[in-house]
Amino acid sequence: MRPGVLDGDLVIDLMAAGLPVDETGDLLRIVRGGDAMLERVREAISSSTRRTFALDEVTLTAPLHNPSKIIAVGLNYIDHCEEAKLPVPKEPVLFSKFPNSITGPYDDLSWPESVTREVDYEVELGVVIGRRGRNIREQDALDYVCGYTVVNDVSARDLQFANAKQWDRGKSLDTFCPWGPWIVTRDEITDPHKLEVRTVLNGREMQKSNTSKLVFNINQIIAYASQGTTLLPGDLIPTGTPFGVGFSRTPPVFLKHGDICECEVEHIGKIINKVNLK
Repeated sequence: MRPGVLDGDLVIDLMAAGLPVDETGDLLRIVRGGDAMLERVREAISSSTRRTFALDEVTLTAPLHNPSKIIAVGLNYIDHCEEAKLPVPKEPVLFSKFPNSITGPYDDLSWPESVTREVDYEVELGVVIGRRGRNIREQDALDYVCGYTVVNDVSARDLQFANAKQWDRGKSLDTFCPWGPWIVTRDEITDPHKLEVRTVLNGREMQKSNTSKLVFNINQIIAYASQGTTLLPGDLIPTGTPFGVGFSRTPPVFLKHGDICECEVEHIGKIINKVNLK
């Protein structure tokens, strides 16, 4: 695996351009390098000697494979609270997805049916932290963002809601965090609070909303999550999903073998995952 940057329909090889590479080959060292490293990336884009590949010739993996944390936000759209029959929270509802759940933007989703049979989709705008920070002020929060991405917060509802209500376990099975297809740096997104998000399942639109409807905006989420907890470069924050998830429908809609689930965020891109129950 090699880190790259997208320039139109071309992928520029950052390793060939001399940029540092993490042992996993992902973008973690690039993210850790902050604005100075991003300037080196821009130089690689404009270099006359750059090494490139056509986008359709490469396989894209998740931009980061092992962030220190995935801090997800629950119940962060009012209409999703209503469909879940839960009150709108007075402060952000945070939970974890384990890093083992990460998979690529076009990889298959898979799980043992002996563990769960009620697996749901959740499109979310993802925030990738770019600077180390603790007790971050709301007004400074976006300065700590590297960029934005697309996340499907895949959720096993029968684990999440039954008995002990295992939110972390229900959202952390292998392949339950497909994300990507890339990180769009914060300077490329004029306003992250005005982005359309949508899910299409087997050609049918299931979710469509806008980040303007977040209960807690990105500034508030970062400030809250960093109270007493150090955020590190590469940390991933899925910001919540809107109305239209499968478990709230009549009858419920759960993912099944052969399904194609597309999650999209405006100005960022789309991830497409097929369910493959081996």
